[in-house]
Amino acid sequence: MGLLLIFVVPVILFSGLAVVLVSVPGYVLPWVASHPWGTWAMDPWFQALLKMVLLVLGVVMPIASMLTWMERKQSAMMQDRVGPNRASLPIVGTLKGIPHFAADAVKMIMKEDFVPAKANKFLFTLAPLMAIVPVFVVFAIVPFGGDVCYDRLNQVVSDPSICTNKITLQVARLDVGLLFYFAIASLAVYGTTLAGWASYNKWSLLGGLRASSQMMSYEVTMGMAILGAFLVYGTLEPAAIVEAQGPNPLHWGIVSQPLGALLFFTSAMAETKRTPFDTPEGESEVIGYFLEYSGMRFGMFFLAEFIEIVFLSAILATVFFGGYQVPFLHADGFHLGEHLFPMKHVLVLMLQTACWGLKVIFFCWFQLLVRWTLPRIRPDQLMHLGWKRLLPLSIANILVTAGVVLALMAGGK
Repeated sequence: MGLLLIFVVPVILFSGLAVVLVSVPGYVLPWVASHPWGTWAMDPWFQALLKMVLLVLGVVMPIASMLTWMERKQSAMMQDRVGPNRASLPIVGTLKGIPHFAADAVKMIMKEDFVPAKANKFLFTLAPLMAIVPVFVVFAIVPFGGDVCYDRLNQVVSDPSICTNKITLQVARLDVGLLFYFAIASLAVYGTTLAGWASYNKWSLLGGLRASSQMMSYEVTMGMAILGAFLVYGTLEPAAIVEAQGPNPLHWGIVSQPLGALLFFTSAMAETKRTPFDTPEGESEVIGYFLEYSGMRFGMFFLAEFIEIVFLSAILATVFFGGYQVPFLHADGFHLGEHLFPMKHVLVLMLQTACWGLKVIFFCWFQLLVRWTLPRIRPDQLMHLGWKRLLPLSIANILVTAGVVLALMAGGK
């Protein structure tokens, strides 16, 4: 029952969210813009702002909050114990521990905001912001659905690209999209380093140094893994990569770049500093870059970790698992062999957005599964794995991929 609940709750959540994510840009924005007082609604700046708000408040924050419950519930199941069962709501009760993430928020708001006497107060305050802001910004490049032809939502659309009136379900389409991710996400290193240094605590400083060395080391392998996908699809723009993969699962990145997907996933887990790569937060060693943090400052580090899990799951799904593509679902409906099952444009969009969300939740769940399966490794083992194992493998993957692509180009395929 508990295992079923862990999957049913996210499915119900994203079934509803898919309706909102498609309906607001597809119906609400054009309706507002159709009035003389609302012509600004279709301006690019307002569309980008609205989509970012929808993505953050409708997807990122709910999933990140639910992950705190899923982690407690799943770890309890794997360790054969009761799990969260104390926080409850009037009338409805404990709801299998779901109110616990709301209780976490209340607890962090109410706890004392302690600052060590000798800490650098400015940098101590800035560090949590440096950790959480970049992971919000990089969501701008993630496509969460296909193009919305808002004047043909109730029709069968065979090719959305030819629509003159359309809205993209992506905050910003940048030709250097994945490079933008590495440029912005790498700023989070400053948050962990500053947190450790500004706390005026040698154990916090040690945790900050571990975190910075780990994040910088594994970003190299992540970049190399993405480069393999770039060689295959010829673009760094996430939406273009999703379109290149198409609805046929045999064309997805996991088929053309299986080693790249594995390397990216391993590096992503190290990037989020979670077990087995949680040496910057060694509780048994009393080490942690946020050791001196409490209240909402600690809450920001805590939330940033889960938001980063959501984002890296979204990138993994986008680059290697077709993004919002549903197997065999084309723009005009399902293509099964010689048969076409036509579907209205709005239904196709909702299915695609729901599928994207469920892929993201699956990879979030899988990261939780790995956390409670493998033991943590030593810092020297972590560096050895990153520089002497994963990096050479990623370079070899690029060389092999480039050779295959060159051979196919020479053969005219």
